[in-house]
Amino acid sequence: VQLQASGGGLVQAGDSLRLSCTVSERTFSNYVMSWFRRAPGKEREFVASSITTGGGIIANYADSVKGRFTISRDNAKNSVDLQMNSLKSEDTAVYYCAAGRSWSVLVGDYPYWGQGTQVTVSS
Repeated sequence: VQLQASGGGLVQAGDSLRLSCTVSERTFSNYVMSWFRRAPGKEREFVASSITTGGGIIANYADSVKGRFTISRDNAKNSVDLQMNSLKSEDTAVYYCAAGRSWSVLVGDYPYWGQGTQVTVSS
């Protein structure tokens, strides 16, 4: 399973940015897709995740981004996006997309990772 993330950049506080991740896996819809981030000097942390269920797509968010970030997935295109609004300087980090089988916020539960994309928010 290969993941390719894109969309990072340098923005100002209050701006928006959209990250995208494409996955080379024909059973993409069976995977939990998540975004994590690692800020300078900090551990990698959970941001958002998405799972496809019989009842539809369910999302989960870290408290720090709830209400500002939206994760969405297109199972037909094998892609997952992260729309980030009202960005803050503390959102500055390298963002990673990840794929796994567990509905989890733990880094160790995701065996597949993208290469990371830098998001820098200037205040």
